[in-house]
Amino acid sequence: MAALKIANVNWQSKLNKAAHHTSDYSSTEAILRRGQDFNITLNLQATEQSGDNFTFIASTGPYPAESQQTKAVFNLSEEGASGWSATQKPSEPGCMNFVIFSPANAVIGRYKLKLHIVSGNKSSSTLLGQFVLLFNPWCPNDDVYMANEKERWEYVLNDSGIIFQGLEKNIQQEAWNFGQFEEDILDISLAILDRSLNHCQDPAVDVSNRNSPIYVNSNDEKGVVEGKWNGKYCSGTNPLQWSGSVTILRKWYRGRYKPVRYGQCWVFAGVMCTVLRSLGIPTRVITNFNSAHDRNINLSVDKYVDISGKTLHLTEDSVWNFHVWNESWFIRRDLGSFYDGWQVLDATPQERSKGIYQCGPASTRAIKEGDVNLDYDSSFVFAAVNADYVTWIHYSNKRKERIYSDTRKIGKFISTKAVGTNSRVDVTANYKYPEAGSRKERKVYKKALKLLGVIRTGKRTKIKRHRRQSSVAWRQNTTQPAQTPSISGKLILDASPVIGQDILLILALKNLISDFKTIKVKLRASAILYTRKHKAEILQLSRSIKLGSEEVKNISIKISYSQYKYALMDDRKILVTAVCETKQGASLLVEKDIVLQHPFLTIKVLGPTVVHKAVTVQVTFTNPLPEVVTDCVLRAEGSGLLKEQLRINVARMDPMESSTVQFEIIPYSSGKRQLQVDLFCSHFSDIKGFVMLDVAPAQ
Repeated sequence: MAALKIANVNWQSKLNKAAHHTSDYSSTEAILRRGQDFNITLNLQATEQSGDNFTFIASTGPYPAESQQTKAVFNLSEEGASGWSATQKPSEPGCMNFVIFSPANAVIGRYKLKLHIVSGNKSSSTLLGQFVLLFNPWCPNDDVYMANEKERWEYVLNDSGIIFQGLEKNIQQEAWNFGQFEEDILDISLAILDRSLNHCQDPAVDVSNRNSPIYVNSNDEKGVVEGKWNGKYCSGTNPLQWSGSVTILRKWYRGRYKPVRYGQCWVFAGVMCTVLRSLGIPTRVITNFNSAHDRNINLSVDKYVDISGKTLHLTEDSVWNFHVWNESWFIRRDLGSFYDGWQVLDATPQERSKGIYQCGPASTRAIKEGDVNLDYDSSFVFAAVNADYVTWIHYSNKRKERIYSDTRKIGKFISTKAVGTNSRVDVTANYKYPEAGSRKERKVYKKALKLLGVIRTGKRTKIKRHRRQSSVAWRQNTTQPAQTPSISGKLILDASPVIGQDILLILALKNLISDFKTIKVKLRASAILYTRKHKAEILQLSRSIKLGSEEVKNISIKISYSQYKYALMDDRKILVTAVCETKQGASLLVEKDIVLQHPFLTIKVLGPTVVHKAVTVQVTFTNPLPEVVTDCVLRAEGSGLLKEQLRINVARMDPMESSTVQFEIIPYSSGKRQLQVDLFCSHFSDIKGFVMLDVAPAQ
């Protein structure tokens, strides 16, 4: 009896990719989703015998084992214990068609598929090839199943997006190239899993756990990006200059897994979104404005300033202008169906959880309901969106005065990109109940305090810790209202500030009572980072203001370009504070965050965009400064448009001079595409812009 001989294997690439929604991956390898069948065809050298017995073996990881669900053995027309199965379909002479089914809870990763044939007393094994198995949001039995088709397109298949930044009153769009389908990116994503701390400690167990989206998370030991929030970035890239994940991931991969320097929260979130979407987990980027970092988890963030308005670092607590994290969509078998849905994953290394820098997944339902005792790290995220904010003036080691206690400042305008458009969607209601007149919000807050073991009298209590080594938490009693102010004040911008121009402000003060008052004003302007950390002093001044009964006075303030130019080389944020004191001892603190605006880039595509057809792009920009600038570089990138980031040196520009640069792109993928352009210069922070293109299929 002649043994069956296989000439070659046809993995039915086009058919399988279409059925598994993997056509966009830039790979010749079979990329499939679990929980649905796929087709392969064996082209034969010797014909099949009627008595041949076929056994398929699918295996993944360095130590595949059936007991670990990393190896599946299944006979033709029989469902194996693992849930894998194979059936034969009708075929032409000289070939055999098989349909292979993987279970919806299969381990994801790169598999080998072997065929063991027994023909009479002879047997043989043949490696049919390799394939990559991904999570499947289209499969109702998969933990990551997402029912809405438009949401699946946005959170799995969309390879570009928007990350919101700025201030709660000045929210800005920043384009980001996720590029999860670009060449090598899926391989890099799988390599990240293989470089994790868990994998290094026990590869077999690590791989076996990859059937659960809860398990697929990041840690600090083998990170892709190295964080840095202060100082110079000479030994790496300023985080503000990144526009996408592809360049970062390739740099990490080609650099033998050395963390890429440097990133901040939106970079970590952008890269994590790329990796999780590439693996098939629906993921989006979330921005939380006025985001609290409550180090001791007592749900109160204290800010101290001295009598000149300078921020004092007397506590490790902080409030960032914004913080960016991810949400991924999957069910929580460990918590129960009530907590299914969006789960918070924060890739920014801020606090250790179980000994390493990681955060999540934390259910947004758990956060909203104050269930801060549930896995993973829900207390940390709850504080980020719902801590109370208390402001103090620190006069000396023995004297401080509480100015404000604000229950509504933290966790504002929690934002993500809309499905199908670049609009902003507010998802604050997913994280907490309405704060304006809502008893439910305060009830949940008190529930969280109780679960954390925090008491509000200043005493200490031992509590169980889910994140940190510290075993105590306490908070000062801030339930009593601060002293009723006798004056009010507000800092008002005279005009929208633009980089390179003077900043004009008005401090409007009002006497709220009938008594005559003399007010001592100490004003300070400082360059700050988005984390609100002090970077450089810009301006200090003192004034004495006399206010009659219920009188209002406006004090004009100018911050000249020459005063702030050297302080804002890589960022455009200024914090202005005014401490106003009366002789009677009452104090008022007025603050204003300022983000200086850049002139816009103008991007024009000079012709239709068609796959494999060159088209010219024209970019016009203006030097915003009243001085000559040199050494500028224009960068462009976009998935489906440019294989690698494009860099063009720009000639010197005179003050306020406009310049135009042209370059060519050859689109290689059809559909909606995002082209990003970034003007980098050592004289000012990046000027960025983007345009959405509809690329037609090749004609």
